[in-house]
Amino acid sequence: MSAKKSRDWSLEEIGFVLLVAVVSLAFAWLMIPYFGAIMWALVAAIVFAPLTRKLSVWLGGRDGLAASLTLLLILSLIIVPAALLGTSLVQEAAGLYGQLQSGQIDIAGFLGRIQASLPASIKDLLGSNSFIDQDKLRETIGSGLGSGLQSVASRTLTVGQGALTALAALGVMLYLTWFLLRDGESLGRNLMQALPLEPGLRDRLIEKFLTVVRAIMKGTVLVAVMQGLIGGTIFWFLGIEGALLWGLIMGFFSLIPAVGTGIVWVPVALYLLLTGSIKEGVILVLCGLFVIGLIDNLLRPILVGKDTKLPDFVVLIATVAGLELFGISGFIVGPIIAALFIAIWDIVTEKRGLNLV
Repeated sequence: MSAKKSRDWSLEEIGFVLLVAVVSLAFAWLMIPYFGAIMWALVAAIVFAPLTRKLSVWLGGRDGLAASLTLLLILSLIIVPAALLGTSLVQEAAGLYGQLQSGQIDIAGFLGRIQASLPASIKDLLGSNSFIDQDKLRETIGSGLGSGLQSVASRTLTVGQGALTALAALGVMLYLTWFLLRDGESLGRNLMQALPLEPGLRDRLIEKFLTVVRAIMKGTVLVAVMQGLIGGTIFWFLGIEGALLWGLIMGFFSLIPAVGTGIVWVPVALYLLLTGSIKEGVILVLCGLFVIGLIDNLLRPILVGKDTKLPDFVVLIATVAGLELFGISGFIVGPIIAALFIAIWDIVTEKRGLNLV
């Protein structure tokens, strides 16, 4: 058997590779301010590409018109409702802060009533020598909630300062989405040909990337929206103050594995039960267990599928780390990086196994 001779790289080839690396890094650095807009445009194009292809067929191959119609659908179903929701949320947060400042919402009083409603055995267990200073605890929680809501309310005053940047990012995202919807397939083919990878490895990684993006958007974002919407509706039906805000918080926590919406509705249900609102507390517990919880247990496996299943601890760490590094975009970026990491090492394991045989 004749082994392939390794070819020595010329100085010109090394220089060209270095130039490609430097220019690529410089371009990536240039795009950092619009990383979120570019990432969301890419995600939207991946998710809505099948719809655009169908529209293009119905319209006789007019890809530009199909991309425009899809973009209008994205605007009407996602962008505009999100903007309206954000405006209402800011108003509701500011209203809650005003009620807290005026004393209409008395955190210390709430905690006092909860403490007074505790069973005598628990009160005896705590006792006067308890390591917990109840007054100090009430003061700390009250001031903490107050400062948190004050921060939210104060941010409403500075929204205008970043409006131009936000509009620019939105414009970049919408235009790039339209461009990717129209020319995404040809761009994808060119990118695949340019990647210096074996065709089999390249195709597997790109397929994994597309599968994970679609699975996250269907099985994570859609479930989070449904849980937040239903949870907020239940809170509104029960007359709980700030139902919109609580619904948004439940939707956010549903994105984080092993946390879920229970971190919101369980303490509220306990509060209702301990303060005498037995009927409302029981309804919230039943709805939390059999309505909000079942959405995640039933829909997520159907929407995500088995091919994208990652270990729960990997999803948890990747999601939390992604949120820490990339903000709200991290709940997509983190799991994608984790999925690609596992996919690459699966391929490495297969190649090592084949080499050892």
